[in-house]
This record gives sequence, structure tokens and C-alpha cells, in this order.
Amino acid sequence: MTGLPDPALFRPDAIPEETRRLNAEITAKIEALPDVWSVPAHVVRDRRARGLGPFPPAPKSARAEALDIDGPRGPITLRTIAPAEGPARGVYLHIHGGGWTLGAADQQDPRLERIADTTGLTAVSVEYRLAPEHPYPAGPDDCEAAALWLLGPGRTRFETGRLAIGGESAGAHLAVVTLLRLRDRHGLTPFHAANLVAGCFDLALTPSARRFGLEKLVLSTRDITMFVRHFLLRGGDPADPDISPLQADLAGLPPALFSVGTRDALLDDSLFMAARWSAAGNAAELAVFPGGCHVFQAFPSAQTEASLARMDRFLAECSR
Repeated sequence: MTGLPDPALFRPDAIPEETRRLNAEITAKIEALPDVWSVPAHVVRDRRARGLGPFPPAPKSARAEALDIDGPRGPITLRTIAPAEGPARGVYLHIHGGGWTLGAADQQDPRLERIADTTGLTAVSVEYRLAPEHPYPAGPDDCEAAALWLLGPGRTRFETGRLAIGGESAGAHLAVVTLLRLRDRHGLTPFHAANLVAGCFDLALTPSARRFGLEKLVLSTRDITMFVRHFLLRGGDPADPDISPLQADLAGLPPALFSVGTRDALLDDSLFMAARWSAAGNAAELAVFPGGCHVFQAFPSAQTEASLARMDRFLAECSR
């Protein structure tokens, strides 16, 4: 990473009018929905699976295949989408977002199809266990198991050892935790790229997360606090690097692209982590989008296309 991001990116007049309208539409839609914290998590999951949440429904890919691997507490399902043409160059281990509580491996098929087709990487999305039914360390354990499987039987299954990793929000957090566990527990640094979108890297909450307030622009301070409470239902110190990877020794990690919008409650998480990633001697790129809300890439816009195209280029270049 070279220098600091351009201050002009953070000015109100830098926000495209399309992004302003989109943010207003998203806020209005969420305000009309039932309070996500007034019902059990499984109810919210069901509503989102039916396209009744804040994000546009994502059609299922006819190309997707499911395979089960052994996990620490039973089978883990991996959802795979191979490139439409030609043999795969490698594997992109994808970890979905949702505050460690919501989301599923089959709710971003169009994005994973695009990654597969533009980068030549087979997308492999992990159906990890969710809180509060399965709090820390269940989700990280499953993601670690999936990564280790890719280094063993997965090499034969996909005929490659070329690996990239990434995710959105809580998925970006779990991707970094997985990289750290492989390095510290197994002496392995097998991934060649990390695509980290709007991650939550400090569960004690960075300043932007604490100060965002209650505005219902996808993710509020209250939401982050509740997600963390679910994730750490059985306890855990937010200062532990296995919980808050911003606190970790980050040496020896792969090149990373950090993507975030300036209207994201987790803005500081990406700004701080990109700086620490670089300070640890790793290659880091930081893509900041004026006015972009949390995981704005899930909503169609010119900024979304620009962000997705940059991720595609990053993963394609790192997979050569």
C-alpha cells in the first residue's frame, strides 16, 4: 500500500448522486422491515433466503454443486462453481457474510459465477455453522477445516494447489482468521491472495463502528454489537487475535485487496487493517468508494461494477 487514501474520497461532495439515491432507498426499505432483533435468528435467515431482507434476491446457479467434507463437529457443505470455460487455474475459498449469524453459501451465486468466469478460479463457498446456535469458535473452526481440506483432498478434487481466499463483512473476518490459524497452528501459508470486503476486524469495535449510530443503512452500531454478542455467546476476549484479527501479528500473509465504502460503519476496520497489513510487510491495496454503504456491492450501481471489476482484476492477476 502506498501512502494514505486521497482525503477527497471522504468528502460529502465526492458521493455520486446515484449512490445517494441508492442509500436512501436502502434505508427506507430496511425501516419498513420488522426489527431484525425482535425475532429469532432462524426467522431472519428464512426471510432473507426468500428475498425478504434488505438485499436483492440472488438467483441460484445451475452450475453450482455441493460436496460434503468432514468437519470438527460433523459434515461441512462446500458449494462449488467452476469456470464456464476451460480448466480452472485455482480455487477461490469464499466465506459469506451475515454477522456470523445470518447468510448462507447459496446466497451469492451470481457473484461467485462472475469470479469463476473472470478469474478462472473455481469458487468454493463454505456453509459454516452460525451463531447464536453455534457461537465462537464453531464458525472459525469450520472455515479452518475447509481450508485444510483444500490443501489435502481438495488438491486432487480440483487438480490445483493455487488458492485465493475472501469474503464479505463477517466473511472477511473469518478469511483473515483462517489465514492466521493456518500460519500459527499448522505452519502453512498456502493462499496467494485475500479479497477482503468491508470486514469486521476488531470485535471491540473501531471508532467508525462505535460512532455510526442507529441509522438503518444496512449495518448500524446496534447491529454490530448484537452480532458480536451472538458470536461470543459462550465468551471470548475481543482482544484475542483469534477473535479480533486486527490485534494479530500479520507477518507472512498474502497480498490483499480491502474494499469499503465511506458510509460503512466498518470503514475504520478496513482502513486500519490495510495499514497494519502493509506495516507487517505484506502487499495491500485499499479501494475506498465515496458514499458506499456496508457491502454496497450487493446492490446494482456504477460503484458496484467498479468495485467488482477491481476485485476481479486483483484475483485474476494474483492467480497467474
